[in-house]
Amino acid sequence: MLSTRHGSLKLAGRTALVGILNVTPDSFSDGGRYLNADEAIAHGVRLAEEGADLIDIGGESTRPGARPVSAEEELERVLPVIRGLRRAVAIPLSIDTYKSRVARAALDEGADVVNDISALRFDPAMASLVVTENVPVVLMHMQGTPRTMQKRPFYRDVVAEVTDFLSERFRFALAEGVKPEQIVVDPGIGFGKDLEHNLALLRDLSALGSLGRPILVGPSRKTFVGKILGIGPEGRLEGSLAAAVAAVLAGANMIRMHDVREARRAIAIADALRYGTAHIET
Repeated sequence: MLSTRHGSLKLAGRTALVGILNVTPDSFSDGGRYLNADEAIAHGVRLAEEGADLIDIGGESTRPGARPVSAEEELERVLPVIRGLRRAVAIPLSIDTYKSRVARAALDEGADVVNDISALRFDPAMASLVVTENVPVVLMHMQGTPRTMQKRPFYRDVVAEVTDFLSERFRFALAEGVKPEQIVVDPGIGFGKDLEHNLALLRDLSALGSLGRPILVGPSRKTFVGKILGIGPEGRLEGSLAAAVAAVLAGANMIRMHDVREARRAIAIADALRYGTAHIET
């Protein structure tokens, strides 16, 4: 169970589905599609209706090579959407940011979770914000920064190194006062990893179980899917669903996806196989 201000995410016997809502002009898959606040809010409502358990809202692209944006620009993009969605849906909302100023304003407008791709490294004020606000936080692994992460990423043992990194960040968060039950870990599929690194992490995802915290995996429309299938982001639905099912069967507790309706159905099958119980959703 992951408790938030607007409901709890049940992680026992069922995988939580995180719907992606990028309010950016340059995200790798849906950049510019939901830059208008009204369109973004309407899409967020659709994600909730299609079965999302949480909606993750981001105002800065973290695709490989993406340019950073100011906190002011990020706030202009995400706050109207969070404000509108908080009135329109009952499920928890997440803010995808590594800036404490953005996270604070988002939480004030009704967000429930901080999804930090830097695992509390890029902004020294983020950990204290999470503690003060008593909200869940996602700690993600990334080698380098979005601008540099895909420039020849190298690991001697990617599974061991990602596990060690997340273990260190988990200990750091605890030392800062974050409650252990409020922490989620994410291996960072596609963030400073090549095809084989991503496949190795998905195969051995159970290694992260040693941390004793829920595992979030985001395979949706990622480059590794495109490399296997030889297809662009818009054609990666089936591959993304296959990766999501594999992640659930390997131990993931939360899956982050663009295509919520399809993912909800695929994950229901994975949950039936993993937990021995069926959650039929129509």
